[in-house]
Amino acid sequence: MASQPYTPKPVTDVFTPGDTDINRRECRRVVPMRVLALGLGRTGTASLRTALKELGFDDCYHMMSASVENPPDCLMWSDALAAKYDGKGTFGREQWDQLFGHCQAICDWPCVAFAKELIEAYPEAKVLLTTRDVDSWHASTMKTVHWRATEPELRLAAKFDWAAKFWTSFWDGDFEKNGKRKFKEYYDEIRALVPPENLLEYKMGEGWQPLCDFLEVPLPEGGKKFPRTNDTDGFVDRCRKRNRMQMLNVLFRATVVGGSFAAIVFGATMSYRRFFGWRGRA
Repeated sequence: MASQPYTPKPVTDVFTPGDTDINRRECRRVVPMRVLALGLGRTGTASLRTALKELGFDDCYHMMSASVENPPDCLMWSDALAAKYDGKGTFGREQWDQLFGHCQAICDWPCVAFAKELIEAYPEAKVLLTTRDVDSWHASTMKTVHWRATEPELRLAAKFDWAAKFWTSFWDGDFEKNGKRKFKEYYDEIRALVPPENLLEYKMGEGWQPLCDFLEVPLPEGGKKFPRTNDTDGFVDRCRKRNRMQMLNVLFRATVVGGSFAAIVFGATMSYRRFFGWRGRA
């Protein structure tokens, strides 16, 4: 996973107009990092993100920050994975501040794959640990994130794509077999790394009170309900819609370039790079 240069978003990517195109390597920290929400994905992290933003911890980084909202972030995640798993380059507080400089909180994948590094980089931040029953978590993850990470195209790219690589590496090569064991080991590691007074273990359904008490912020006004987002069906539907929009980008780009076989291959290559998280030169 060699470091890839930033290249601007193709003007023909008209079917994903909501994507921003910020080169985080040029960014710096502009707000303090206040919360590290280090519960594994599928423990309520999307709901927690919404809740943290409601409480004023804005922005809160989440997998969707890279996969949907600002795809060039994937360039830096590729750098982080290369440093952690391949020993290529360095990725420390300076680089985290570039990637997360606009955020007061982080959660979800791929952040949790760097839990130890983030705890060391931001010792002043409070640590939230969302959790759930390991069996229900495993079943949910099999139907969602594991399904997404092991799609045929992504599996083919596993040797050079950051998303496929981190998923394979984190679970010792086999999520279905090792997931429950690694879940328990991961939570034990976080408990060992963080002083008890700086750690809150939280389960969805406990509401605002323990969260607000721990973060020392007031309860939302007006009896606002705690958010609930990103259920299993919603996850799959969202991923499939994103796939369709990316394929439309490919077809449109091929048409604009000329419609030849070479143009279609070029268009597919460019959208593949954006979709799977890197944008080297075509």
